[in-house]
Amino acid sequence: MPAFSLAPADANPFSVQLAPDKLWQAINPWTWNIDHNQLGLINISLGETSYPETERRILDEVGSYGKQLGHIADALEVLIRHFDTATLTPKESDALDVLKGDLAQIRGIKARDIPGAAAAMAA
Repeated sequence: MPAFSLAPADANPFSVQLAPDKLWQAINPWTWNIDHNQLGLINISLGETSYPETERRILDEVGSYGKQLGHIADALEVLIRHFDTATLTPKESDALDVLKGDLAQIRGIKARDIPGAAAAMAA
């Protein structure tokens, strides 16, 4: 059967077949062109790495870069709370203040957008 047919199907003169009977395509936007640093329709540069398969496994098994950065930020907050800031220069103190402000904003966004996040962060 041709892919495009204007011939009537069965006895119905208004029936037109424009596509094959079985049309199937796997669409997973997270894996399109992943070997070319493209995820779906959005280009994301994962950077150069000597071990792309290891990098991919880390992302699959440990978590996204955002999740990994979140863990680092949580650990930094613990260290900052126990750190004597009295010996810091004003510029160093400002850098910590900016980081603490960013982390507070992130907590606020998570509390607003993710159900149960506020309770989890308070624990």
